Amino acid sequence: MVAEREPSLLERRLVIVTGKGGTGKTTVAAALALAASRAGKRVLLAEVGRAEQLPRLLVPNGEPVGYAGRELLPGLRAMRIDPFDALAEYLTLQVPARRLVNLVFRSRGFRQLMEASPGWRELITLGKVWHLEQLTDADGAPLYDLIVVDAPATGHGVTFLDVPRVVVSAVHAGPLRRHASLVAEMIQDRKRTLLLPVALAEELPARETAALVARLREDVGVAVDRVVVNAVIGAPFPPGLEQLDRDLAALPAETALGSLPPASALAACAAYLASRHALNREYTGEIARATGLPVVPLRYLAGGIGGAAELQILGDALLGEPRPAEAAP
Repeated sequence: MVAEREPSLLERRLVIVTGKGGTGKTTVAAALALAASRAGKRVLLAEVGRAEQLPRLLVPNGEPVGYAGRELLPGLRAMRIDPFDALAEYLTLQVPARRLVNLVFRSRGFRQLMEASPGWRELITLGKVWHLEQLTDADGAPLYDLIVVDAPATGHGVTFLDVPRVVVSAVHAGPLRRHASLVAEMIQDRKRTLLLPVALAEELPARETAALVARLREDVGVAVDRVVVNAVIGAPFPPGLEQLDRDLAALPAETALGSLPPASALAACAAYLASRHALNREYTGEIARATGLPVVPLRYLAGGIGGAAELQILGDALLGEPRPAEAAP
């Protein structure tokens, strides 16, 4: 029997990017959205955090886009899903009395109550994502070919995705259950939705990623078919000089190297690069083995992310074929 091919990232309708804080998940979300738009897709890039980071990653001096959103680049629109704005929009659709909704939302007591209520932020945010996915253009085609969501970090990621299922199991009738069912169906549709974990090739992120994938499989049912391993240091020395760190260390201390630093300093730097490369190889392989998933390594960019050019380098790698788990180092 031939195994069914997993859809590529560009064949999905919704890609939800998560990962431990500091792994670069927001950068990966921006890189994927940019690559998809350059491939001719109509892309919506949505972030759900309290502070906007995506606009300035994609365009120089990018101003916040807010809940209304705007087109940052051709074919790429960005927005921030604020749960209070989404809730106000939802209530207006359910209760056609905008003045009443505005009055309620201006109430300090209402906001304090909502801030203390668990689960509603996740449900209303995902409900907005579902609504955006349902939008169509004048010809009846989906308004967005791909929606990329920069989701909460790993610690909150499972709860974020699992709230609709919990609501469906707890509420047995009414509009809330009906709407939560639609959102849960979207999350669990393997051909429609993909969760894309982002990790670093280090011990703690590797462990957290393995635990995340296990919980998602057991509790949520969302598709996870690859892991992005970010900031992987490549081979530090050119072909033919693989032992450069050892060769430098073997030089006599008095060796003159012209305007270069002493041989001992160069040897220490070379040894550091070699050890980081070896560490990244080890944990990239560990992530693949622990999750049983192929990995997509993104190379470390020494100059950081300065704009679209660097994002495109990462985006090209994201759209490539993942490395099978058995082929990981």
